[in-house]
Amino acid sequence: MGNYLGHKVREFYLFYLEYFRKEKRRYDMDIQLIALFTAPLTALIALAYGYYLVKQIVKQDAGSQELQNIATAISDGAMAYLRRQFKIVIPIMAVLTVLIAIGINIGTAATFLLGAVFSGIIGYAGMWVAVKANVRTANSALQGLNPALKVAFGAGTVNGMLVVGLGLLGVSLIYVWSYFSFISEGAEAVAEHATDVLVGYGFGAALLALFMRVGGGIFTKAADVGADLVGKVEQGIPEDDPRNPAVIADNVGDNVGDCAGMAADVFESYALTIVAAMILGGALFGLPGVVFPLLARSGAIITSILGTFFVKAKNDQEDPIKPLIRGFIISAASAIVIFIGLAVYLLQEPRAGYAAIAGIVAMMALLYITKYYTGPGEKPVVAIASSSQTGAGTNLISGLGYGMESTFVSVVVVAISIMVGYSLLGFYGISLVGMGMLATTGIIMALDTFGPISDNAQGLVEMGGLSGKAAEVTSGLDAVGNTTKALTKGFAVGSAAVAASSLFATYFETTGLSTIDIAEPKVFVGVLLGGALPFLFSSRLVGSVGRAAFSVVEEVRRQFREIPGIMEGTNKPDYSKAVDIVTSAAQKELVIPALIVVLAPVVAGLLGAESLGGFLGGTVVVGLMLAFFMCNTGGAWDNAKKYVEDGNFGGKGGVSHKAAVVGDTVGDPLKDTSGPALNPMMKIVQIVALLVAPLVMALIGA
Repeated sequence: MGNYLGHKVREFYLFYLEYFRKEKRRYDMDIQLIALFTAPLTALIALAYGYYLVKQIVKQDAGSQELQNIATAISDGAMAYLRRQFKIVIPIMAVLTVLIAIGINIGTAATFLLGAVFSGIIGYAGMWVAVKANVRTANSALQGLNPALKVAFGAGTVNGMLVVGLGLLGVSLIYVWSYFSFISEGAEAVAEHATDVLVGYGFGAALLALFMRVGGGIFTKAADVGADLVGKVEQGIPEDDPRNPAVIADNVGDNVGDCAGMAADVFESYALTIVAAMILGGALFGLPGVVFPLLARSGAIITSILGTFFVKAKNDQEDPIKPLIRGFIISAASAIVIFIGLAVYLLQEPRAGYAAIAGIVAMMALLYITKYYTGPGEKPVVAIASSSQTGAGTNLISGLGYGMESTFVSVVVVAISIMVGYSLLGFYGISLVGMGMLATTGIIMALDTFGPISDNAQGLVEMGGLSGKAAEVTSGLDAVGNTTKALTKGFAVGSAAVAASSLFATYFETTGLSTIDIAEPKVFVGVLLGGALPFLFSSRLVGSVGRAAFSVVEEVRRQFREIPGIMEGTNKPDYSKAVDIVTSAAQKELVIPALIVVLAPVVAGLLGAESLGGFLGGTVVVGLMLAFFMCNTGGAWDNAKKYVEDGNFGGKGGVSHKAAVVGDTVGDPLKDTSGPALNPMMKIVQIVALLVAPLVMALIGA
């Protein structure tokens, strides 16, 4: 009897065990199918919304023929620059695709190419719509604040939708390919193969972003510095005065640096945080952990679109920053609800939602810190402007002091967010913090691109001779745009740091390492070399800006000297010559910085997997601090100059103004060239390490 009952109990147990296994497989297949269709569909919705906005923007009146002629010169210069850049970049990416296919596998090579193509599309298309919108913003300003705000923010939103739409679409396509290729092997096989090749997608996006950041950063700051040094300091003419031969190059630079470069930069952070979260989530939660980032990103796209509908000024007297903040808050609050809901019902783990919320809170804290240390009228900016009364030396000393202080505070926020994420869900929690920081990417990118569009619009108003309400409206938009550009730089650096930290965790997952012993000489050497890399990389870029700016200064001086009637307004300068000078200088510097970043981790890997881990840690730590320092210090110097130009401490033309211009000139290549370029640099180093880690383990072990 006992044997009979035992046999029946065992049969009952095996029956229900198989039943629950079937139910689990069916559940896995259900959520996989949901992600399979929801993520790409949401990405297409974002792209469709962006396309709709483009149609609305180009329908707007571009203004007088004179205004259109100036805008055409800016547009032609920007597009010519990108075409020349792609002629250099495309062969390099093609060679790397072949090498990855031979050395790793075809799937990784294909995803590498997909990431690079999408990053290039974002840079090119985002800049195209920006140069279409600047002239229409200027002309719409004749009607009032809301029409101009609608055009400028609408164009910025297009850039945001490109970033989030193509970022999610690329990952989704890889996931769909894995599904149909490996579904016969089971859901776990789909997740494993998808995450294996996703690293290639991140590498392609990051490397193309590096090219866009480096080239665009050199272009924009060489033109800006050259125009300011001769125009403002030597000739005493306004910033966007059409008599300045470098003024068109300066406006072109706003687009190739702040639009194309920033878009590609944030795109690869956006893509890489999804990649890291899928890889680490798969290891911890299985298939639900892989699917969670896809669905969370889908929900965040919808919240970003929702937020854009609230960006509308109540009247022409309202501060333009207020409707922008309203849209951002709506987007962030909605994203929190979605993250918590998915964490509870998909992962059955609310801590995943808490980690993502920690990222959102950290992102908002970084925005506040950046605003405090770089914002117009804030205490540090006023103090730097005040120090200009005793010359350029005290201006520089004051700016350096506040920049160092801001770096410490910003790093504390990043450190706390990483620890919170790790305490909640380990390395996966860190990746979710990164996802949270980038939850509102769609509207953040809209705020960022709004800046250069407004800047260009104000320049067009001045060069085109528009007066009255247009000048007043664009001046207000430009002031807000300067603030949003500074804020999004802080956001970009912080998100890059957390993305790099997520990839660093993924490196440990890939190599099987749990710790690295810094007391080991080879590991310590790796840390030192990794920490030194950001300085070598930055030195190349700062030096490039200096050399290119020198050429621009010489050309502008020559034209003022040799072309009669420029200062009197009876003759026009040769704008194309300055554009050509900075374009050539930017192209020359594309390859060497990229080679340094790609080859450095390969060389460090020769010391072993632990030494390579130390190298990665050193790169992230020093790169993060240097990026915060450069971006915040440069932003503070910039707004200190504007504070003086607004009539404080003697106003334009006085001793304080000349000293503040010097500070701004020093800060320009820091905040707009080398500082932002450290973002993709930190991530490329991590990705290359992930790609070479199996080879390192096979050849020389840990």
